[in-house]
Amino acid sequence: VQLQASGGGLVQAGGSLRLSCAASGRAVSRDVMGWFRQAPGKEREFVSAISQSGRTTYYAEPVKDRFTISRDNARNTVYLQMNSLRPEDTAVYYCAAGPTVSDIQRAYEYWGQGTLVTVSS
Repeated sequence: VQLQASGGGLVQAGGSLRLSCAASGRAVSRDVMGWFRQAPGKEREFVSAISQSGRTTYYAEPVKDRFTISRDNARNTVYLQMNSLRPEDTAVYYCAAGPTVSDIQRAYEYWGQGTLVTVSS
C-alpha cells in the first residue's frame, strides 16, 4: 500500500485546512486509517483514527471538537478536516494504515510521506 498525503500549507490561526490521504496499490477499506503529526523538535504523536467502516472515530484530546476525520472507501481516500487551527497545530502530518485502531505508531503498517501544516499567529 502506498499512501500519499496532501493538502498542507500555510494558514492563519483560526483558519481551516483539509488534508487528504490517497491510497494506492490495493483497497484500504479493511484498514483502520490514522493521522499522526510531528512538530519541530518533538516526537510524532497521534491525532485521529477512523474505523474501517468509518462509523467510529477517535481523536487526541488537543484536537477534539476541532478536527474531523472521514473516509471515502470508494475513492480509497481518508480526510482530516482541521478547523480553528492554532499555532501549536504546526507540524508535519502523516497518514497511516493498519489492522486495528490504536494511538501507537507501531500498530500502523503503512505510512505516507507527510504534509506540512504551518499555522501563523
